[in-house]
Amino acid sequence: MENHEHHNHEEMDHSKMKHKKEDHSKMNHGKGDHSGHNPGHGQMGHDHHKMMIADFRKRFWVTLVLTIPILFFSPMIQDFFGYEFLLPGNPYVLFALSTIVYFYGGWPFLKGFVSEVKDGAPGMMTLISMAITVAYVYSSATVFGLEGVDFFWELATLIAIMLVGHWIEMRSVLGASKALQLLVSMMPAEAHRVKGDTVEDIPLEDLLIDDIILVRPGEKVPADGIIIEGSSYLNESMLTGESKPVKKDEKDKVIGGSVNGNGSIKVKVEHTGKDSYLNKVITMVEEAQKTKSKMQNLSDRAAKWLTYIALAIGFGTLAVWLMLGFPFVFALERMVTVMVIACPHALGLAIPLVVAISTAVSAQNGLLIRNRTAFEESRKISVLIFDKTGTLTKGDFGVTRIESVNEKFSKEEILRLASALELSSEHPIAVGIIKKVKEDNITIPNPENFNAITGKGVEASVEGKDIKVVSPGYLRDEKITIPKDAYSDAAETVVFVLIDGQLAGYIALADEIRPESAEAIKVFKKNNIKVLMATGDNEITAKAVSDSLGLDGYYAEVLPHQKVEIVEELQNKGEFVAMTGDGVNDAPALAKADVGIAVGSGTDVAAETADIILVNSNPQDISNLILFGKATYNKMIQNLIWATGYNVVAIPLAAGVLYSSGFVLGPAVGAVFMSLSTIIVAINAQLLKRKIGKK
Repeated sequence: MENHEHHNHEEMDHSKMKHKKEDHSKMNHGKGDHSGHNPGHGQMGHDHHKMMIADFRKRFWVTLVLTIPILFFSPMIQDFFGYEFLLPGNPYVLFALSTIVYFYGGWPFLKGFVSEVKDGAPGMMTLISMAITVAYVYSSATVFGLEGVDFFWELATLIAIMLVGHWIEMRSVLGASKALQLLVSMMPAEAHRVKGDTVEDIPLEDLLIDDIILVRPGEKVPADGIIIEGSSYLNESMLTGESKPVKKDEKDKVIGGSVNGNGSIKVKVEHTGKDSYLNKVITMVEEAQKTKSKMQNLSDRAAKWLTYIALAIGFGTLAVWLMLGFPFVFALERMVTVMVIACPHALGLAIPLVVAISTAVSAQNGLLIRNRTAFEESRKISVLIFDKTGTLTKGDFGVTRIESVNEKFSKEEILRLASALELSSEHPIAVGIIKKVKEDNITIPNPENFNAITGKGVEASVEGKDIKVVSPGYLRDEKITIPKDAYSDAAETVVFVLIDGQLAGYIALADEIRPESAEAIKVFKKNNIKVLMATGDNEITAKAVSDSLGLDGYYAEVLPHQKVEIVEELQNKGEFVAMTGDGVNDAPALAKADVGIAVGSGTDVAAETADIILVNSNPQDISNLILFGKATYNKMIQNLIWATGYNVVAIPLAAGVLYSSGFVLGPAVGAVFMSLSTIIVAINAQLLKRKIGKK
């Protein structure tokens, strides 16, 4: 009897989830005052991000308007296009306009530079600030007597391009948080609370546990709860990834944020606010987005080193060109171009943006990632161990046989006494037994001194008798002979009923295999993943399910602690093991596996030991997870290669290695390439949304 220690399932305390209290704003992409690039997590972060985008947009337009006259009145531009139109005091006009551009347009970069220096982490803002400051100071000095040529026009175009690059990139980053924002916005603002015969509209925050609420057709459910009146089809697709509306009747649970279909329902509120399912999902997604994986640490280190390399090459370029006898203005231009082009912006954004998108999109598809590294490493899985009941099978048991092996007890009596122990349980076997009792109109007696026998069954006193409903493993441990006709050839699960220590009989139940299981297993095999099953069920049932699905092997009559041994044994053979289980009984095995995947039951998302939680118990979700994990990793690698490869090619060009061939890259062109590289990385990350398996 698989995972039959189930009576305390409902008592699992979600509030004990270990949530790190970290400041979201500290997750920066370019190591500077760059919190504006942060994928917004809460509503405040979201609004702050929008304000930052608006600020960059405004600064860009103002800078652009001022850049046009700077370009028009620049002697260098006039020489290039062959016209002359100089104002009285032309250099001073250019100086005045460029001063506004430098301080107003360049302000976000200068502010970021100060923050980076304070944090002792020079980065992208340092490079941009040094480039524009050197250009501004040198050009200003030429106005007031220093020999040389100003490049105010390059300063203005450089700042304008940097601002537009940041603006476009930040809009792309905001797109990454939109999936999460959709989750946040799923709760309605009001609820219809039922008080006697009246219905009052109250703000959502005033809703209390045990309140009765009315949900009309087409409305969103305001809180988690249980239907006490009415029935309807509810659309939970945004919460669980389940695309088909789910039929809900009295006593069924509903999730806050799901959309009611055609019927009015009255719901008794179970969870509100931070305890609600949706809030837990949002918290998990936020935490996963904050958690840095190995890949993210790698990109952070690369961005840091790129900053130091850029500073060294920048000043080195200045020195080399001066030593070669070139004019200071030429050497300075080379240095400024190196500084601009080497901004580690694309590199700083390469991983965090993929993280933000993949985590939020996963949550919308019923995959909750708690451990980023495990998710990224899901591409390495070579063996997948499945629990059987409710994952490979529907977990919808129906009683097929009841047999008595003790003439003192009739079949009906065995079923009646067993049902007393199963009444309060939600385990599929218990639900199957209760369904049969109700069909036969049998009155269920009350149990006393109820106790769960870990991994083997349950026991209680019923009408003065000691009753146990147990798995075959319990009989073997107690040296009780299993009746030879207990198992048929069918894929049945059998539980044994002991009365006062004596075997009285057994109940056989059948569980239908999920139609999605076969498809999922094909996907695993195509990806060279061995699929094994570890079940507490008997050998015949395990073999029947294994043969039907074409599994690579199975372990029957396994207790929870033995699953750990199976995982260890496979790991010792060099396999990268993923374990799927219900997150309660399978906790040790989930913790031991390289990737622990807990299959939830709709609202049960607090599987402490799992790396990834599947809201539905659908094996196709696991194939989606592995394929999406691969796609996510590939996007990270693509972005890293692009961001670093671009710099490897562009920095030498900016330094002037092709000067002898007549090719010189100006700061403004360098800024265009730098912004383009960042935007390419951002767009590439957005393409990840197409990679999640569509249901």
